[in-house]
Amino acid sequence: MKTCRLLLLLWLLPLTVVAAPSPLAPQVVEYQVKYGSFSLGGARFTLTAPQGNTYHYEMDSNLSLLLLSDKRKISSVFTEENGQLLPLRFLHERTGTGRNFTEQIAFAKDLGKVFSVYKGEKSKLDYAGALYDAMMLQLQFRLDLTEGKQQFNYKMVKDNEIEDYHFRNLGGETVTLPSGSYQAVHLQLIRKSQKRHTDVWMAPELGYLPVKFIHDEKGSAMELTLKQVQFTGATGQEQLAQAE
Repeated sequence: MKTCRLLLLLWLLPLTVVAAPSPLAPQVVEYQVKYGSFSLGGARFTLTAPQGNTYHYEMDSNLSLLLLSDKRKISSVFTEENGQLLPLRFLHERTGTGRNFTEQIAFAKDLGKVFSVYKGEKSKLDYAGALYDAMMLQLQFRLDLTEGKQQFNYKMVKDNEIEDYHFRNLGGETVTLPSGSYQAVHLQLIRKSQKRHTDVWMAPELGYLPVKFIHDEKGSAMELTLKQVQFTGATGQEQLAQAE
């Protein structure tokens, strides 16, 4: 199943709090994944409290449809400087139906290089400007929205290459889910081809955590919706929202 890009591009429920949590607050987020009317399973994103200025962000997913299965474990290690995230290491392990694979990336900014191994093939890329891996890019996106930025252009290292991602802001919308209605910001990935559409709705009151994500390809849509989110603030107080 071609689920990797869908889950990685990803990113609700109202909480009784005065201020929105920071996108970098420790958090555990669970999503329900559907393909059309079929439920595939779930994905969990976990951002733990930093060790000094080093953050660890992980994703685990377990999806299946009939005889097909797709399990992934992804981890990202990065630091933060004045709202800018700096990648250090990235690991992606995939098992299930079809070919299993591993992707490993080491970001050596001091050397101006990125060392990548994807499906057994090695690559050495130039480290120039701001670069991201497929996990921590989500958090940078949320930080930029929090800061009120209007341009969303990113360079991501993936599959032994550096790819450009550009998003457009389509404005505020009300998103109605089984758990309720929410005010969200609608963003869309800019593509040259009109055969694929990727849209995400993000909730400002939750540090721009995604409420809903849809990837449509030739009329077949993959959809992720939030099932549960838990933040732990600097005070250690837990904030919890959970769908019925």
